[in-house]
Amino acid sequence: MALNYEKIMAYRPGDIRTAYGKRDCILYALGIGLGMDPLDPGQLRFVYEKSLVAFPTLATTLGWMGRLTNPEFGIDERMVVLADQKVVLHRPLEAEATLISRPHVKEIIDKGPGNAAIIQVTRDLTTEDGTLVATVEGSTLALKHGGFGGKVTEPPKPKPIPARDPDVVCDLPTPPNLAQIFRLTGDTNPLHIDPERAKVAGFPRPILHGMASFGIAAHAILRTLAQYQPERLASIEARFSRPVFPGETIRTEMWQNGSEVAFRCRTVERGEITIDNGLALLR
Repeated sequence: MALNYEKIMAYRPGDIRTAYGKRDCILYALGIGLGMDPLDPGQLRFVYEKSLVAFPTLATTLGWMGRLTNPEFGIDERMVVLADQKVVLHRPLEAEATLISRPHVKEIIDKGPGNAAIIQVTRDLTTEDGTLVATVEGSTLALKHGGFGGKVTEPPKPKPIPARDPDVVCDLPTPPNLAQIFRLTGDTNPLHIDPERAKVAGFPRPILHGMASFGIAAHAILRTLAQYQPERLASIEARFSRPVFPGETIRTEMWQNGSEVAFRCRTVERGEITIDNGLALLR
């Protein structure tokens, strides 16, 4: 299957109106493991409708244009995994709102024959009167889709992790059914629930959504460095390097330099780095 660069770059899904409420906020929070300690008042803020607040990385699920499944695009969706993610929060998310998403494909990076294509997508989320709320950027790896003749062959270099021990570490467990919960936020890729589809992609069993791991990293940062105050998260970005299997414990290692927090995540059980080159900005 040959990737069709021109078709993908010309694709415009149009404005996407997305309305969400308290139930969506709670479902997202449960999908990234918040509420596992039912006596933790910090976590309860995100899962209890009394004085509910939206978790900031909920933005990653709002106004998503979906997977590029049209056969004209020449993408085998079974071979697509998340590569990186970035969220800039221009203002805190409300617990209930109607937003307008304007998504488009920014670029496709060609890593060469036999290698991956990196599909970069971006979208702004605004209120109905045009006020900018968040900007969401991300890339997916279309494995073995390189060699289509793309002019861009290298992604931007990420900020390196400091070469010293982390300043602080936070371990957060994940329940074995976390991917089954998180997929209810909108990403129903069978890779995260169907054992046979996971094997086709080269995994021994279904993996956790990268977006869920991303949210768990944000949870660790807010829990450890921001007293569970979601309005303090101005932006967060990271690259995905290895999968997480639901049921594993995610260890987030953090290095703080003023308002900047460099971070990476690894599984406690296997010691593998799953999220790397992370950078968060705190207000």
